[in-house]
Amino acid sequence: MSGASSRSVYGALLRRQLTLALRRPVQLLNPVLFFAIVVVLFPLGLGPAPDTLSVFAGGILWIVALLSNMLGAETLFQGDYDDGSLDQLLIAEQPLYFLVMPHLLVQWLISGLLLALLSPLFALMLGLPSAGVGVLVASLALGSGVMSVLGAIGAALTVGLRRGGMLVAFLVTPFYMPVLIFGAGAVRAAVEGLPFLPYLALLGAMFSLALALGPAAIAAALRISADA
Repeated sequence: MSGASSRSVYGALLRRQLTLALRRPVQLLNPVLFFAIVVVLFPLGLGPAPDTLSVFAGGILWIVALLSNMLGAETLFQGDYDDGSLDQLLIAEQPLYFLVMPHLLVQWLISGLLLALLSPLFALMLGLPSAGVGVLVASLALGSGVMSVLGAIGAALTVGLRRGGMLVAFLVTPFYMPVLIFGAGAVRAAVEGLPFLPYLALLGAMFSLALALGPAAIAAALRISADA
């Protein structure tokens, strides 16, 4: 099949995923609402003192972003599995490696990049010093890409299971930890006036590695689930 035909297939898949996401505004807004609700709860638990909140703001925002990403990962392939689209992807002529990329891109846009762009607002609510806001956005943009790939691998492994959300959490949470450590570390270093670029460089390397190897792992996981 020609390259132009393959590109048209990938473009059609990307448009389909974007259309499905826009047709389900509740699912689209769930991560943002979850993020906002949890951030609002932290001042009630820790106390409204700005000095106390600002110390933990970077870590709090990163933990909430992790949980928010995990919330949306469970259903990534479930709709395709239910309506039979997943079977069409598995038998398509194009490599499954590339066919899952539109799913990843849309998942990252609605659960990662959107939260990264809105994070300055939540950072303001928790009193994060201005020195850490830009680094927070950059670290969330990179780290959420890694978490989207890891969540997609877990979703692919459990796509045929009902109520597999808890299993996805058990599978991917250990792999989220390095992303959380380096992401929160970058924000903390920026706030304290220390070098934060090494943290962002590590997140960038993890993002590149996840982008290169993640689709292959997702494709293999989907085939294993289909065979099972």
